[in-house]
Amino acid sequence: MFKRGDKLLIREEAETNPNYGYYPDKRPIDKHIKYGVVVIDKPKGPTSHEVTTWVRKILNVSKTGHGGTLDPNVTGVLPIAIENATKTIQTWHIPPKEYVCVMHLHRDTSEDNILNIFKEFTGKIYQRPPLKSAVKKRLRVRKIHNLDLLEKEGKDVLFKVKCQSGTYIRKLCEDLGEALGTSAHMQELRRTKSGCFSEKDAVYLQDLLDAYIFWKEDNDEEELRKVIKPLEEGLKHLKKVVVKDSAVNAICYGADVFVRGISKLSEDINKNDLVVVETLKGEAIALGKALMSSKEMLESDKGVAVDVERVIMERDLYPKMWKKKK
Repeated sequence: MFKRGDKLLIREEAETNPNYGYYPDKRPIDKHIKYGVVVIDKPKGPTSHEVTTWVRKILNVSKTGHGGTLDPNVTGVLPIAIENATKTIQTWHIPPKEYVCVMHLHRDTSEDNILNIFKEFTGKIYQRPPLKSAVKKRLRVRKIHNLDLLEKEGKDVLFKVKCQSGTYIRKLCEDLGEALGTSAHMQELRRTKSGCFSEKDAVYLQDLLDAYIFWKEDNDEEELRKVIKPLEEGLKHLKKVVVKDSAVNAICYGADVFVRGISKLSEDINKNDLVVVETLKGEAIALGKALMSSKEMLESDKGVAVDVERVIMERDLYPKMWKKKK
C-alpha cells in the first residue's frame, strides 16, 4: 500500500469506501500512466524539451512536462510529468536541487582557499542569469544550502552543491573563480536530485520504452509500474489535508475545503501554506492555500480551511454527495 509516512493529526475518524477511487499504487494501468511521473536519467546531447517529447511519444499520451531544464551537455535527474501530473510540476521547484559539478580553474589555488570561498558562498547569494539563458537578466537572490568539496586534482575541482531551484551552476562556477582570483568555468555537471526525486528513481529512456513494449505486446504491466511513479511521490514535501469521501467530488468540481469535510491534517500547517488535499486513500485531489492553521482546523466547527487553487483529480471518481441550494 502507498504510504507517505507523515505524522497526521486526526480531526474526525472516517473510513474510505473501497468502491470509489484508487490507492495511488493500485490504479488501473491506464490511470497509473495518466497520473504518473517518470524520472529520466538524461544523457548528454538532447535538450530537456526533446527528452520530454520522446517520453510523450513512447507512452502515446497527449501531454508531458519536465520539472526543470537541463542544458544539452548536462546529465542526470529529469522528472517528467504525464497528463494530470503536469498540474503538479510547479510544486517540484519548492525543495532544493542537488548537483555534482567539475569546475576547472584557470590558475591553480589551494584547497584551503576553495573551502574558505565555499563558506562565503553558502547562504543567500546574488546571481544574474547567464547571457544564453531565456529568462530576464535581472539580479536575483538564490540560496546555497551546502557546498561540499569532494576532490581536487590539479586545476579541476569536484564539488557537490545543494541549492535553491533556479540557481545557475555555470554562473556559480564563474563567480567562485572570480572570488578565488583565478577565474573558472563549469566543465561537467550532473543533477543528482530534483524535487523529491533522486538518482535512485531515475531510469533510461530505453528502460521506459522496453517497459511500454512489455505492456503492449505481452500484457505485462509490472515493469511499467516500476518506471512510472504515482504523482503523489512528487508531493511528499507538501503539508496535507485529508478529507472524507463525502467531500472529494465537490472539490473536484471546484469547491473549497470546508472544516467539516476534513478527517486528518499535517500538524504544522500555517496560514497561507501551500497544501495538498488528499483522499483517505492518499490520492491527490487538489493543491490549495491554507486559510487556517492546523490548530484552527482542529478547533473550528465551520468555515473554509483551504482555498483550492488547482484541481488534480478528474471528476466523478467519487460519488456526488452535496445538495443543491434551492
